[in-house]
Amino acid sequence: MKLNRGRPGTLAVLLVLTSLVFGCARLPVAAEDPLPSWNEGAVKDGILDFVARVSTPGGKDFVPVPERVAAFDNDGTLWAEQPIYFQFAFTLDRVKTLAAEHPEWRSEAPFKWVLDGDFQALFDADEKDIFKLILATHAGMTTDEFEGTVREWLATARHPRFKRPYTECVYQPMVELLRYLRANGFKTFIVSGGWSDFMRPWIERVYGIPPEQVVGSGLKLEYEMRGGTSVLLILPEVDFLNDRAGKPVGIHRFIGRRPIFSFGNSDGDLQMLQWTADGKGARFMGLVRHTDAEREWAYDRASPIGRLDKALDEAQAKGWTVVDMKRDWAVVFPTRGSVGR
Repeated sequence: MKLNRGRPGTLAVLLVLTSLVFGCARLPVAAEDPLPSWNEGAVKDGILDFVARVSTPGGKDFVPVPERVAAFDNDGTLWAEQPIYFQFAFTLDRVKTLAAEHPEWRSEAPFKWVLDGDFQALFDADEKDIFKLILATHAGMTTDEFEGTVREWLATARHPRFKRPYTECVYQPMVELLRYLRANGFKTFIVSGGWSDFMRPWIERVYGIPPEQVVGSGLKLEYEMRGGTSVLLILPEVDFLNDRAGKPVGIHRFIGRRPIFSFGNSDGDLQMLQWTADGKGARFMGLVRHTDAEREWAYDRASPIGRLDKALDEAQAKGWTVVDMKRDWAVVFPTRGSVGR
């Protein structure tokens, strides 16, 4: 009996195939890219390296899982913020919706500016006028009623430039980063100057962050009974402003741990990044810099919305990570209709 030594016999082939099917032999498989929407380069490498260092047991930079806290700003960091903050777009639409119940608004600033479409006056408005609009449109209802109002608005409102739902104006690279961090034992938080009650109805579906992990600004609440049912009533009075120096305060008050990883995009996030940087052990501080006028916007030091000036100087001086949107992101927004799937 002669054996064909040049080619494997039928039996040998069957044995190899069987071993592959049942796991007795394994072919090498390339590791899946956890950040496919990030271009290759120093920024992506820096993120991957940091996560590997703090999550590798026995390493000098290893951080136990309970201490792997990551804090992210929302506006301009996780979703777009131009031409106006999305919550402010909601506020303007609410003014128009409620105008029939308030005929006095036709002659009363700042409501008159909204109803007349005087956007220059709105851009020039001071903080007092902005809060007047917020209080008039956010207060006076229960938290459940407000949540329903936000959901209804998001279901129909569209971004004026991109003509897509606001929740589809999130940054795909940052959504991937959130998932990657959670896959490596991080607990991800939103730490935003926006209102917590505006973000909580949708952030779990969009970002995978549960509502209890949102630290934001808000109005005072009051408990009361209505027809035998307990409710929380939103009062026309500011309770907490979670912006600038308020962010470290909010982190301490509502999270109770200093983040080891934080991301922002503006001077409003500077104190949060400083608070992160001044902790012990390995730290990651990142800024999203808007440099892509074609796919999104290009703005930083002179912008009235999302100004990035002092924080950029400090990032460059201290070696923090600065994401150049045009250079570092292969895509900006997710495929239409894919959010929340």
